[in-house]
Amino acid sequence: MASAAIYYHPEAYSISGPKLMGRNAAGESFLRGFLLHNKASEYWLQVENTSHAKSFVSTANQFGKSLPVKVIDKNSLGALSNPGVIYYPGPGLGEHAWLRAFYGHDKWSLCGITHTTSSAGAMDAIASLLTSPVQPWDAIICTSHAVKTHVSRLLQTQADYLVDRLGIQKLVLPQLPVIPLGIHTEDFIFNTTKKASAREQLGVDQDTLIVLFIGRLSFHAKAHPLAMYQALEKAAKSNPDKKIMLIECGWHANEFIEKAYQNAGQLACPSVRIVTLDGREANNRNNAWACADIFCSLSDNIQETFGIVPIEAMAAGLPVVVSDWDGYKDTVRDGIDGFRIPTLMPQAGLGGDLALRHALEIDTYDMYCGHTCSLISVDIEATASAFDQLFKSKEMRQAMGEAGKKRVQEIYDWKHIMLQYEHLWGQQNEIRQSQKESLKQPPHPWPARMDPFASFSHYPTVLLSPDSLLALVDESLDIAIKRLSSYRALAMVDFAKIVLPTEDESVMLLTQLHQGTKKASELIVQLPKERAAFVFRSITWFLKLGIIKKVS
Repeated sequence: MASAAIYYHPEAYSISGPKLMGRNAAGESFLRGFLLHNKASEYWLQVENTSHAKSFVSTANQFGKSLPVKVIDKNSLGALSNPGVIYYPGPGLGEHAWLRAFYGHDKWSLCGITHTTSSAGAMDAIASLLTSPVQPWDAIICTSHAVKTHVSRLLQTQADYLVDRLGIQKLVLPQLPVIPLGIHTEDFIFNTTKKASAREQLGVDQDTLIVLFIGRLSFHAKAHPLAMYQALEKAAKSNPDKKIMLIECGWHANEFIEKAYQNAGQLACPSVRIVTLDGREANNRNNAWACADIFCSLSDNIQETFGIVPIEAMAAGLPVVVSDWDGYKDTVRDGIDGFRIPTLMPQAGLGGDLALRHALEIDTYDMYCGHTCSLISVDIEATASAFDQLFKSKEMRQAMGEAGKKRVQEIYDWKHIMLQYEHLWGQQNEIRQSQKESLKQPPHPWPARMDPFASFSHYPTVLLSPDSLLALVDESLDIAIKRLSSYRALAMVDFAKIVLPTEDESVMLLTQLHQGTKKASELIVQLPKERAAFVFRSITWFLKLGIIKKVS
């Protein structure tokens, strides 16, 4: 088992923002799982801003964790070799692999994770893995077998292009392990008192059957509700003696979408009372889970990859009615934990126009997803039958609810999932240690970010070389040192202080030249190895200021 450094930005691990997205909920849940169940003796963080580290410490303290925190930023990136693995909350490992190249491909391992893989940014990031210096000791966690298939398909299609275009013969790819998202099962345990209180707060009696949808209320980017509405209406008419209520717990992005939901609900299921709760408020989410009898999510959208809400519902002891779609195929056992409803989409070759409109930015990403999901159907009759069976049988609801709860507690709780993360991180370290000896380091680690003195070496008249002969301009060493000091105080010189030698190094170099003409290589022999190249390079700075001169 092993731990990893965490690439930490508060936004990626928080659900407090105005827009609660799946990646935020997953990030917040992961961080909590990491803090509670990871066996690290200290925490390593990579941050873009040092204030982010304070946010992490505050969060850790909330969970009673006060372990030492080692912070790495852009100025100390090489320190990632200490933890050996860095976890990024996204799939874009390419840019991080290029940055690692400056230090050595074998210095640490990269670990990312998929969220949505249908956006242009995500697909470009995945395709770029083929041409970025990722290594076999890197990994992108796929949260479901469905998303792994999509990632593999993207990579294979890009590889086919590169073979045809460039004749490539070698591919180096990261691992693609399937590790599901986890949840904290104890958050979804509600006693009889809480269940009764939730219904009382919502003004619902104990005899009403409540169906719950929880998640973003977005017909174009989450789950189109019309199939659920029609199926509920059919099931309600088959059970005229029962009061049926639908709770939609989430949030609408704008008034247009909110009105669209209201109109569709009134048209398609007039027999069912529909209540909308703002799912961004924790109390609303808890009440929704506590009072529900059945959970439903008929996801039909390509931006989905795992879908965490069904396992949350199962943890709450609810039977689930879900579409046979994406990660739901992994988590929900049809006929045991609930029902997986058949889905249908057009065959390959009939969506090129949708991809083109998205590529040309005629359609936004949301519209691309919306147009696509409009051509994906969920079996309404099968959904209605599932509702009907569950409405009629309290025993079935209880049996499926208990089966789902047991499954989630044994498989999807973070205490189990974090073990899989730690095993993966340990495996990445082992692969890196065993294979790094055979790794060939290229002369230019990142061709598009080449050493400027290499890429522009044809610009100057001559290049500074170890054999370049140099001499002091001033006869007096004191005058040379004073002139250097006055020039260095100028703003137009001091701005570049990170590339300038220290005062002691400057005096040492000038003192040697005061003794007579010397080769450039002779000026650095007394310096520590780690400073020799730096000071050798700065000889051109002394020439630039007119403190020393090149002897023909």
